[in-house]
Amino acid sequence: MKKLIALFAVTTLASTSAVAAIALSGAASVSYDDNGTAASATTYDADISVVGTNGGTTVTIGMDVDAGATVTGVDMATKIGPITIAADMHNATETVSATDDGSGTRITGREGAVPNPDDTSVTVSLDVPVGDATIGLDNSGNVTIGGTFAGVTISHTLKNGDDTTTGSAAIAGMDISITNAAGASTWSIGTTVSGVALTLNSGNDITAAFGLAGNTMTVSHFGADAQVHMDAKVWTVDAVAAYSTVAITRDLTSGSALTATYSSLDDSLTLKAAVSF
Repeated sequence: MKKLIALFAVTTLASTSAVAAIALSGAASVSYDDNGTAASATTYDADISVVGTNGGTTVTIGMDVDAGATVTGVDMATKIGPITIAADMHNATETVSATDDGSGTRITGREGAVPNPDDTSVTVSLDVPVGDATIGLDNSGNVTIGGTFAGVTISHTLKNGDDTTTGSAAIAGMDISITNAAGASTWSIGTTVSGVALTLNSGNDITAAFGLAGNTMTVSHFGADAQVHMDAKVWTVDAVAAYSTVAITRDLTSGSALTATYSSLDDSLTLKAAVSF
C-alpha cells in the first residue's frame, strides 16, 4: 500500500509539473452584418492557442475550431547558447478571400510560383552583442544590426536587394515609427490629446479612440488604396476607395465585449460579440 501511495504521489507530481508548463488561451466571436444593401450575414470565429514550455524551448500550436478543428500553426523555438533555432512545422493553406477588409482582397498565388507553396521552414540565427548594438545572422544570409541609442530604436536588415530599416522613438509625447523596405518608406505617429488616442500613418489613415459614457468609441478614416499587382513577393491587392468607420465597444459584466461598427464603404452596420480567455 505504501508503494502504491508513493507511486500515486510521484505520478501526481509529474502530471502537475506537465500541466504547469502548458498555457491555454483563445478567443471567440459572433458577428451579424447587415451588409448595407446586400443580403445580411452571420459569421463565427473561434481560435485556441496552446503553448508548451520546457526550459528554454517553446512549442506553440494554433487551432481554428469554429468549423472543425483545423491546425493553423505549429512552431518551435529553442536556444543553444547565442544560437536561436526556430521551426515552422505547419504548411499553411492560403485561401481566396471574397471579403474586402479595406486594404483590398488578397488573392492566392504568386507570379512564377505555384499557388500555396510549402511555407514550412527552419531558421537558425546567431545574435552577438557588440557595444550597444546586437548583430544577428540567420541561415538565409540575412544580417541584422539593431539597438537603442539615445532613446531611438533602430534595426537594419541586409538582404539580397531587399534591405529593410526600421526606427522608432517617443518624442514630445508622440510615438513615431518609420520603415524603409527596398526603397519604399512608410511611417506612423501615435499620440494622446485630451484623453483621445490619435494615430496617423503614411497611407492617410487616421484613427481617434476615446471613452464615451462607459463605452470606447473609435472613429477611423482610411485613405484610398491603389491596386497592387501580383509579383514574386507581393500579393495582388484590389483598389479600394477611401472610407470611414465608427465603432462603439462596451465591456459586458458577462466577460464579453459588444461592438457595433458602421462602415461607409458599403453603408453597413456590424454587431459583434467577442470574448478572450
